[in-house]
Amino acid sequence: MKILAMDASGLVASVAVTEDDRLIGEYTTNDKKTHSQTLLPMLDQLAGMIDLDLKTLDAIAVTSGPGSFTGLRIGAATVKGLGQALDIPLIPVPTLETLAYNCWGTDRLICPLMDARRKQAYTGLYQSADRGLTVLMDQAAMSIEAILERVNDRKRPVVFLGDGVPVFRQTIEGLCRVDYHFAPLHMAVQRASSLAALAYVYAQKGEFVAAEDFRPNYLRLSQAERERREKLAAEKRGSDVPRRRDP
Repeated sequence: MKILAMDASGLVASVAVTEDDRLIGEYTTNDKKTHSQTLLPMLDQLAGMIDLDLKTLDAIAVTSGPGSFTGLRIGAATVKGLGQALDIPLIPVPTLETLAYNCWGTDRLICPLMDARRKQAYTGLYQSADRGLTVLMDQAAMSIEAILERVNDRKRPVVFLGDGVPVFRQTIEGLCRVDYHFAPLHMAVQRASSLAALAYVYAQKGEFVAAEDFRPNYLRLSQAERERREKLAAEKRGSDVPRRRDP
């Protein structure tokens, strides 16, 4: 099975092509350009390097969320467009599982961390299992203190990875009471090759989605949506206050 994998869920943009258990090519960048500027040009350059005919693809793997709202939307629009044009299905994979899969094979607890802003992290707890992962705690948005409590309760050595590590490193060093390590740079961020490899495991279980039916899982409201709700709630509270009547 030939899979095109595209990850735009975080700061990193990454594209890879695999065929069964073979990595054919991968292109990963980690800079300040928006994914709308990088994702399709990266695919075009990678396809040229490996002489890829898009019509030979069997499926497209995509990180389904959570992550950057803008990144997820750009990624979703890109893979949906390609999937419909090529008439092939998508293989959505939860973002935190994809990130955790970088550390497959370790006997440590795997704790990916993505900076979710507002003093929270997108996170989960995983361990290696056969060719896939066992989900010990499903991905969620929570404070770093809350996830460290879960880690400490497990009483197992742990490895942390993801763009949230630099943000929360000081707190981890202060509150983590089990043996811990931080993943090295080549394992610390999203890689489309990990996405493709895990998507291949999903594909063997028949977990495909039609391109037109794919929707990202944001886990929580965007900042604009939160601000709108807060504004409406404030307006409602103001309208509920009894008005003073002059005698």
